[in-house]
Amino acid sequence: MTSPLLFTMVFLIVPTGSLEQHPAKGNYSCFAVAELPTPVLHTPDFHFVFGGKDGKTLHLDKTGIIREVEFIALPHTAFKIEDTIKKGNATIYKITTNEYPYPSTRGYFIDSRFVTTTDREPVPRPKILPTKEAIIKNLLSAEGSRYLWGGNYKEGISQMLSFYPPSSLLSQEVKAQWIQQGVDCSGLLYEATNGCTPRNTSSLVSFGEPVKIAGLNTEQIIKILEPLDLMVWAGHLIIVLDKERTIESRLDYDTQQGGNQGGVRIRKLKEVIDETLQERISVENYSEETSAGKQKFVVRRWYGIK
Repeated sequence: MTSPLLFTMVFLIVPTGSLEQHPAKGNYSCFAVAELPTPVLHTPDFHFVFGGKDGKTLHLDKTGIIREVEFIALPHTAFKIEDTIKKGNATIYKITTNEYPYPSTRGYFIDSRFVTTTDREPVPRPKILPTKEAIIKNLLSAEGSRYLWGGNYKEGISQMLSFYPPSSLLSQEVKAQWIQQGVDCSGLLYEATNGCTPRNTSSLVSFGEPVKIAGLNTEQIIKILEPLDLMVWAGHLIIVLDKERTIESRLDYDTQQGGNQGGVRIRKLKEVIDETLQERISVENYSEETSAGKQKFVVRRWYGIK
């Protein structure tokens, strides 16, 4: 998981009644386009998440991650503005976007400073899939990046420090989270493919076509795997690089040995399959039922599949 935090976590309650809401039919445009990598949260209170009452505290759960962040919308992402919310000097938009088609009872929100608005419905963000070689190069370039829940822009967003300036100097660990530096498991793939793959594992379990691995052992599975095949279950993704290696971003590694280091790591393919088969059963389609409710995983092949 993430490395030990260098500051004291403070858990706050979002103040109700402090957000002034206005209907979307007010005096502003109904669409927006991302000019910068744009954090999308499931709360409109960005200041609560990035600063809190003392202006320097991130809102973290007990594992040390910011759960309010859903994903980072890439530049040129198109949004529909459903509502506008004023909080202090900030203008927050409640939005929907085809880039993140997951239902939410709380809604999704962006800071207006990351986007430009328009009265006309914008064209969707151009999605140009890189070559297989370029995707693998992008994945390899992420090795060593920190794990970040909701992250899919490994370099981070420097504007977060000016839009939500901390009240005091931050440690390197806190600063990295503040600027959203890092990737989670599906975010690693999303960034490497220029946002051409689904953002969440709930969609990746049925993305592309199934690889028939049900009932096979490690050696048999290795023989049929190809670069960029996805070992996936609802909650985690492992990407095959070649016959020898995989890459993934995990919140933790080596917990049995007392370690607690998260991030992007390259691991031996055989080791990963052995480990997965000990904990899960291989199936062809994720919708399949398994005996005694045992947890499952699938392999999906997507690159070059029309």
